[in-house]
Amino acid sequence: MLDDVAVVILAAGQGTRMKSRMAKVLHRAGGRTLLEHAIAAARRVAPPQRIFVVVGHQAEAVGEVARRAGVGTIQQTEQLGTGHAVMCGEEQLAALGGRLVIFYGDCPMIRPETLEHVVTLHAESGATGAMATIIVPDPTGYGRIIRNPAGDVAAIVEHKAASAEQRKVCEINPGVYSFDATAFWQHVHELRPDNPAREYYLTDMVEILIRAGGRLAAFTVPDHTELVGINNRVELAEADGVLRARKSRELMLDGVTIEQPDTVSIDVDVQVGQDTVIGPFVQLRGRTAVGENCHIGACCILENARLGNNVEVNAFCVISDSALDSDVKVGPYARMRLGAHLEEGARVGNFVELKKSRMGKGAKAMHLAYLGDATIGAKANIGAGTITCNYDGHHKHQTIIGAGAFVGSNSTLVAPVEIGSGAYIGAASVINLTVPADTLALGRARQVNKPGWKNRVTGD
Repeated sequence: MLDDVAVVILAAGQGTRMKSRMAKVLHRAGGRTLLEHAIAAARRVAPPQRIFVVVGHQAEAVGEVARRAGVGTIQQTEQLGTGHAVMCGEEQLAALGGRLVIFYGDCPMIRPETLEHVVTLHAESGATGAMATIIVPDPTGYGRIIRNPAGDVAAIVEHKAASAEQRKVCEINPGVYSFDATAFWQHVHELRPDNPAREYYLTDMVEILIRAGGRLAAFTVPDHTELVGINNRVELAEADGVLRARKSRELMLDGVTIEQPDTVSIDVDVQVGQDTVIGPFVQLRGRTAVGENCHIGACCILENARLGNNVEVNAFCVISDSALDSDVKVGPYARMRLGAHLEEGARVGNFVELKKSRMGKGAKAMHLAYLGDATIGAKANIGAGTITCNYDGHHKHQTIIGAGAFVGSNSTLVAPVEIGSGAYIGAASVINLTVPADTLALGRARQVNKPGWKNRVTGD
């Protein structure tokens, strides 16, 4: 990060080829919006207070993403081209000086290292500006990079204006620049809308600066897909795949085992510790953080989940916005949601659901239970089929189960209710009153057998 760099991210367009009611930069790939990827890359070369997003179409929604990231916005009320977009921020940007980095907000695959390289090349070359280029198999429709004998950029020639010889050039302009800010603002108003679209093109700044005696250095990014913008849903899906493949590779190189990585989907902000094993078809979403030496079984979905070390999540579990401390075991087919918290060594088995509930150290609920709005003490044992009846039709209520309590199978705990430490609940009981500590509670009718009842009813 450099204190003399300011960044402008162009994100004002609608993106009509996406065929969406949502602004293009708000679509997601790899678990982030396209704009969030751009901002994350920008933060490697500039502090947040020197990063600005140009907003226009759906300005409020796009601006909210920028505000959450702690960066500024520039309003472009009319979309009159890329040059015009930057000029809309002159009041905020011109006084900052230093270097002005500009790139598009619909390039989620751009690596922070690429922006760093552009800035470094600009600084070390002594040029008025620097840019990244890519070489593509089919350059049709793109602006061609024409270099001079010294290797600097001599011109960017749009496809329609290119000669037959220039159209053979496969080096194109993906729109990643670093300009000397003083020179840029001195000459930016020389841009003219002398084109069929009547727009102010940022690419024209190259010719303007060269005409004024400046130089524009350039380097070619080896992987051209890194700087390809997203224009439709097919390209969005391809970018999503690239970002997730990068993430899986990064984790595996850091010591995480991913079984059948082609089947696994991991968001870019996920963290996973060393020696953890991730099974086939697992999805790790949002800001999930998994500790060391964990095992995530096949087909599990974790979203904004926090797992300690040595946690075992068996197949087909769904865990969202919840925390599992070290040495916890859950599943298969378990569900944790809305702030569930399992303390160290807790056990949750098949078809158990926890919602806004906390299980103490070593507590167990091994089969077929729903535990909502409950606090369960250490080493308590919750029998199969137990339900906390937390909703009365109008309000949610709490169930408190003390340490070491034993709740028999098929118990119904009608909240608000408290079960004391060491208490026992008989199987199939309905409990709606406080159970003192170390007390046996039975809340069921006495069994009555009526011999010959069937014959009397049926007449047999």
